[in-house]
Amino acid sequence: MRSSNSNVHIIESGAKPSMLGQTGISMHCHSMHSKEILDFVPYYAERIPILSSVWKRKMRRFEESGGRLPNFNIGYWTPPLSGQQVYDSEASSIERLGLMPIVSVTDHDSIEAAVEIGEREPNRFAPISMEWTVPFGEAFFHLGVHNMPEDRAAEITKLLLDYTFDTDGPDDERLSELFSMMHDIPEMLIVLNHPIWDIEMIGQRKHEAALHDFLQKHGCWIHALEINGFRSMAENKAVTDLADACGLPLVSGGDRHCCQANTMINVTNATSFSEFVSEVRIDKKSEVVVLPDYHKPLPSRQLRSMSQILGVFPEFPDGRRSWSDRIYFDAEDGLGPRPMTEHWNGHLPGWTRVAMWTLKALSHEMLVPILGFTIGDNDIGRNDANVKTPPISFDDIVFADRQSFGKQKAFAAGQ
Repeated sequence: MRSSNSNVHIIESGAKPSMLGQTGISMHCHSMHSKEILDFVPYYAERIPILSSVWKRKMRRFEESGGRLPNFNIGYWTPPLSGQQVYDSEASSIERLGLMPIVSVTDHDSIEAAVEIGEREPNRFAPISMEWTVPFGEAFFHLGVHNMPEDRAAEITKLLLDYTFDTDGPDDERLSELFSMMHDIPEMLIVLNHPIWDIEMIGQRKHEAALHDFLQKHGCWIHALEINGFRSMAENKAVTDLADACGLPLVSGGDRHCCQANTMINVTNATSFSEFVSEVRIDKKSEVVVLPDYHKPLPSRQLRSMSQILGVFPEFPDGRRSWSDRIYFDAEDGLGPRPMTEHWNGHLPGWTRVAMWTLKALSHEMLVPILGFTIGDNDIGRNDANVKTPPISFDDIVFADRQSFGKQKAFAAGQ
């Protein structure tokens, strides 16, 4: 993977990337403050060997007894680690590479972890950031919003989330205003995360058509595209091609949700996140390092992550130890989302133990070569029928002009 504006370096086990710089920057990490929607659960559960038969049998019984299937669109799960645990894990991983660590934790639509980390770590090494959900037509996109000014972070977050959860739906003019506001803050970095991924599950072609439209209208505000540690090599290659077509640099994003450190970082000589932002925004300079763990087959890393999501951590505080404490399901009984521990009165059903054992077994290191041979580097939950459609061409993208937007604002203000 190589872009005209960014260099991607693949290193072998034991190699040190210090020849590229003195600082390692880890971006796109999730902590317990991310609320992850459950809509993907049936999509993946039906495709995991052994677990799929258990899952389908349980869903049939649920439908027979209740007259309908569970609504996974109104529940959520949270990753197991606190913000500080994620920061410490990433910092330690970077230090083992012989680099000074900077870590940007980006929870979904929340800066809570980043603010808490900032009580112990200097802002130059732990910026206030989040992964912002941007609705756009049928689709939505995830934007890494990095390094909000400390004195304005709460204000900026409220403005962004007001847009995300606005019941009136997407508004291109308002979205441009928000992008313009952030772009005018020179130390902020706006990254389009995993742009090719059909995360909404609307179909790959529909997603790419929406992406094409989004970039045409709002690409002028984007500072970089992300190659992602939890997406396949083929998908990241497509992002590299997209970056070339758009003239944007690439940056790394590990997208960790569990215990393993990010498999991609940036390496730089910058001594603060703000200095790194300047390199990306002004110089279009970015050195991405792909770490050895990324080259394990994606399915094995996904299964390992799922096993940890559904793990038990006895050392954690009450209400966070078991996976059933961290998964919230809305039974549509008027009580809202509640932990599965409450739904089951503290007693896990037997079938869940079978499912947990299956995930743990499938994620074992001994099965990595088998998964690589049988599934390859493909997302377990990817719908092959959607992937086979001809890709949308991005070669004709022409970004909207930022200056013309500024003139329109000035004209409107003078009316």
